[in-house]
Amino acid sequence: MTDAKVRSRRMTFHAGRLTAAASLAVLMAACNVTGTVGASPAEPGDPVETRPANAPGQQPAFENQTRAPGVVTQGQLSHTVVADGLVRPWGMALMPDGNWLVTERPGRLRIITADGQVGEPIDGLPAVDARGQGGLLDVVTGPDFANDRLIYWSYAEPRNGGNGTTVARGALSADGTRVENVQVIFRALPSYDGDKHFGSSLAFAPDGKLFITVGERSDAAVRNQAQDLGSHYGKTIRINADGTVPQDNPFVGRDGARPEIWSWGHRNPQGIAIAEDGAVWSVEHGPRGGDEINLTRPGLNYGWPEVTYGVEYRGAAVGEGITAREGTEQPVYYWDPVIAPGGMTLYDGAMFPGWQGNLLVAALGQKHIARLVIEDGRVVGEERLLTGLGDRIRDVAVGPDGAVWAITDESNGKLVRLYRP
Repeated sequence: MTDAKVRSRRMTFHAGRLTAAASLAVLMAACNVTGTVGASPAEPGDPVETRPANAPGQQPAFENQTRAPGVVTQGQLSHTVVADGLVRPWGMALMPDGNWLVTERPGRLRIITADGQVGEPIDGLPAVDARGQGGLLDVVTGPDFANDRLIYWSYAEPRNGGNGTTVARGALSADGTRVENVQVIFRALPSYDGDKHFGSSLAFAPDGKLFITVGERSDAAVRNQAQDLGSHYGKTIRINADGTVPQDNPFVGRDGARPEIWSWGHRNPQGIAIAEDGAVWSVEHGPRGGDEINLTRPGLNYGWPEVTYGVEYRGAAVGEGITAREGTEQPVYYWDPVIAPGGMTLYDGAMFPGWQGNLLVAALGQKHIARLVIEDGRVVGEERLLTGLGDRIRDVAVGPDGAVWAITDESNGKLVRLYRP
């Protein structure tokens, strides 16, 4: 890769605002600048969201469930576009050597080095259905990758009569050029001939169990299956690393229920993050309004499509237009209007000690990273980062030194590093 593609764009910012020196640099040269790193609230404590709600008559169930007070990271932040030229990257996973596995939705998996060298596509992956929102989706390294080199990935699998969210695993060769001994360990059922709402984010829990998010496939004809325990649609899935079902899953042994199900009533969850204490956080796309952060617990119903914040895209109520019902869980946080969330991670690193335990959420529609400050399981502050990049942020992760890395969902997708200079 040429030096031009490793863009050390070193403009610095304080409290989310361009410094005078950086502003002068913009005026003096049309060089490879990055724009603003963060967006400040209008006044201290004001929410960062100022757009009118899509469902203004709906009210949150508790304080700070939406439009939490805005917060600002103090000190200087910079970001660097480390690599570009990627085609619709979707998921990313850090390897022990500090390099990144990055998926491209058309079906390619690549290794990108920390200094921006983009490898050739890795051989051995199965075919994907890359129509619409489908394709090669998330990737994670296995719990014992250093020894067995197992990686896991999710994808829209072409099937007879349609497609579906599928998870496979295989051993990455020592030279990183191919995946060997590929094995499918999960298939979301039933199959369906559609091109939307596959999910699908992957995360390993500290105990080695694999969590998978599955969308409800969007179309009115099938989305009610999010409320059907006999379908994998609109569910969080929990399996063992080899694809077998943990016997302590909440629906094991229940007639008519899929034993892989952990939680249900989700729309299109594309981000999942698991804390060291085992708490399972997920983020999902809402309708027009109603993107949700959920603390996902075993056996619980999160309501979709019978209970939701937001409205249909055409403006009508979703179902009965209710935001709460006995037997369903409230989201920890929601956005109205939506930010169109992608991947998510819990911050754990040395570079930004004030962010420890915060949720970092990639925002596709609003083109930023949302930093959510969490206290006692609730959101108490929100900040928007990388607002000046101008690209759809698809996934976010934390590097070995605590810097934040992100990929952008564009035809010229980028790998970006956010750090303290």
